[in-house]
Amino acid sequence: MGRLFGTDGARGVAITELTCETAMQIGRAAALVLAKDCGHKPKIIIGKDTRISGDILEAALCAGICSVGADAVILGVIPTPAVAMLVGKYNADAGVMISASHNSVEFNGIKLFSGTGFKLPDDVENEIEELILDRPEDMKLCEGTALGHISYCKDAEWDYIRHVMKTVDVDLKGIKVCLDCANGSASVCAQRIFEGLGARVIMTNDKPDGTNINENCGSTHMDGLKKAVVENKCDVGLAFDGDADRCLAVDENGELIDGDKLLAIFSKFMKDEGTLKSNCCVVTVMSNLGFFKFAKENGIVTATTKVGDRYVLEEMQKGGYNIGGEQSGHIILLDNANTGDGEMTGAKFLQIMAKTGKKASELASVMETYPQVLINVKITADKKGKWETVPEITDAIKLYEEKLGGDGRILVRESGTEPLVRVMIEGKKTGIITDYAHRIADLIEKM
Repeated sequence: MGRLFGTDGARGVAITELTCETAMQIGRAAALVLAKDCGHKPKIIIGKDTRISGDILEAALCAGICSVGADAVILGVIPTPAVAMLVGKYNADAGVMISASHNSVEFNGIKLFSGTGFKLPDDVENEIEELILDRPEDMKLCEGTALGHISYCKDAEWDYIRHVMKTVDVDLKGIKVCLDCANGSASVCAQRIFEGLGARVIMTNDKPDGTNINENCGSTHMDGLKKAVVENKCDVGLAFDGDADRCLAVDENGELIDGDKLLAIFSKFMKDEGTLKSNCCVVTVMSNLGFFKFAKENGIVTATTKVGDRYVLEEMQKGGYNIGGEQSGHIILLDNANTGDGEMTGAKFLQIMAKTGKKASELASVMETYPQVLINVKITADKKGKWETVPEITDAIKLYEEKLGGDGRILVRESGTEPLVRVMIEGKKTGIITDYAHRIADLIEKM
């Protein structure tokens, strides 16, 4: 990826790494690049999640946007997919989301959306990067009446809530659902969405205070939801991440339904309904082997991309497909949304439960998950990209791949959002793949 943007926007420790100055420059450059041919005074909408640094970065972004003559419209706390949807509804030239998604509170990020509501392709992000890092003198500032102004939108929440509700065409009455909002963006709208659709709702982690986003809750910490579903005798549980573009589920027995299983459930349902375009589901290289086995057994074609929901979306647009996603819970339902939408994913899952009359566990049984071990190895900036050139590491990976044969696989990759190398191994025997994963991780750690 580039020098400023990773696989999901610009991200870092708020204020010290992702600084106010950087946010201001991103605001300026984004306004100039994304609205350069619009023929009118540009308008850019801005949303944020609940983390304490959001207000500071929002102020810096607004200053940057307005200093080059564009108007900034503040949406307040809102899910990322709401920004993607509202760009078009509000006739904006671009959208910005201030969020570090599933990361802990000290991080924050800036995600950019074009006037069509889609995340930016690499070449446009590169153009913005070059303007900020190589040609800042080309960002001409305005003065006097040419400056932009800041306004506030009071209808964003309800416009998004109504949008999600309209995608569900069945009453969810009789379904009891537990929602884990990760003390993030879903806290402002999830209850109204699911109660409005007729479900009985138990709320958890919906009291954000600026510091508790993703803290032992949400889609990266599922144990609390598993327990809550069983204790409250719910039919299903849904967990979102900090900006609510991910969704993972829990069945009535407290068992995890991850993104791969959700994709299997959706794909099979859509195929049976005749709505699965080109009979294809787009997934990433991180998808479980069990998903590929499910797809083959059910006559579903798979298209595979590198990790990152932006690459899933690009493949969907290129091939004309309407569903794709990641094991982490980024599910893109392109008939209804331009990006991953956790609350929409959850609502549509409950719609499948209602239409089929099946329990969550029964739906999830469509796919068998292969044991998978994932180890994250922290690396310093100077070691990025180095592990791939160390023979001891690459030879070990090749050796263990040969030993696994056709019953497993190894994937080692650097994270696009965090200073980590991820070592993932799948296979039939947990003990063996755990041993291999630790051996590879140790070699990377020692390099």
